[in-house]
Amino acid sequence: MTAAPTPLRIVVADDQASVREGLVMLLGGLPDIDVVGDAADGLRALQLVAELRPDAILLDLRMPVLDGIETTRRLTAEHPGVAVVVLTTYADDQSVLDALRAGARSYLTKDADRTDIARALHAAAGGLAVLDPRVQATLLAAASGAAPSADPPVAAAPAAPLPDGLTTREAEILRLIARGLNNPEIAAELVLSSHTVKTHINRIFAKTGSRDRAAAMGYAQRHQLG
Repeated sequence: MTAAPTPLRIVVADDQASVREGLVMLLGGLPDIDVVGDAADGLRALQLVAELRPDAILLDLRMPVLDGIETTRRLTAEHPGVAVVVLTTYADDQSVLDALRAGARSYLTKDADRTDIARALHAAAGGLAVLDPRVQATLLAAASGAAPSADPPVAAAPAAPLPDGLTTREAEILRLIARGLNNPEIAAELVLSSHTVKTHINRIFAKTGSRDRAAAMGYAQRHQLG
């Protein structure tokens, strides 16, 4: 007899008690999710993650004490194994980009249903990115509205910020994608695990608005990252 899979352990962080308690009830009723803690602010969320070591955290962007962006940034730095899924009212391009740049793996708006939220949590914990359709539209609109000439000349001025919030590591992986390397080859080249490479690539796709490797290669060429 096959044993049931271990439930995904998550923490929920939202400053609105009614929203937070509703999420705990909704997600806690699923057989494949175990809500191990909840927090009303970013600082408490960080403390719970350090204490409980969950697989993922579902958090809002607008929270007191420590907001969701800074909480995400610190979680990514201090607990890289914990997947961050943003669930918020805001789908504007600045909020989306700030969250993804800070290290969020997935971004949903609060009209997402329980199934969508659970799917995003499981996917993020597995190293994949899930973006709400409204968020995808926001990213594509932001990308299409940017003039190529306005992007920082990375090759000529390496100290300038990389385009669209790419980290140095993500830019490095994007260059290898542009050279035609597959995931195992990239992992070997950079001495990283395949899981880590996959996580980076999903974030690259989200930040650059790329649907696949071919689109990412085109992005790298346009931004002189090839």
